Amino acid sequence: MKSLFILRHGKSDWNADFAADDERPLAPRGQSAARAMGLFLSRLGQIPDLVISSTAVRAHDTARLAVEAGDWSCTVETNRKLYEGDTDLVLELVQKQDDSYESLLLAGHEPTSSAMVGRLIGDGLVRMPTAALARIDFPVENWADIRFGRGTLIWLVTPKLLKKGLET
Repeated sequence: MKSLFILRHGKSDWNADFAADDERPLAPRGQSAARAMGLFLSRLGQIPDLVISSTAVRAHDTARLAVEAGDWSCTVETNRKLYEGDTDLVLELVQKQDDSYESLLLAGHEPTSSAMVGRLIGDGLVRMPTAALARIDFPVENWADIRFGRGTLIWLVTPKLLKKGLET
């Protein structure tokens, strides 16, 4: 069994000073949401073995803050395909991962995050708001065997849902 986590970057700060789109930082709300997702996975005991983030500042910071807040000991890498790539390129990236990893977290962007989740579970219509996190499981032993339409959506959680859960 392989588990793939898809994390859309947190809310970005459009009012910040940045020269290019990939330099846009997280807003305070995005930072808080990234930390909440890291704690959420830790509390579930579902810490990824590897995190691969887009090279964009807002996505990389989302991944970094989740790792720090959750106290994960996994490796964090960056890959430009998660910034520029479509779902086919992202699938290729997943398929090339070392099979010693049982779980992988991808931190990326829209519309690719929603489209990726939808395609992996069989052309489902999925909306991934900022900092949303989805877990998809595959009944395979090798990442190379991951295919669109063969995953099972185990859960999808948003920062708003986590906040509501904490209020009750």
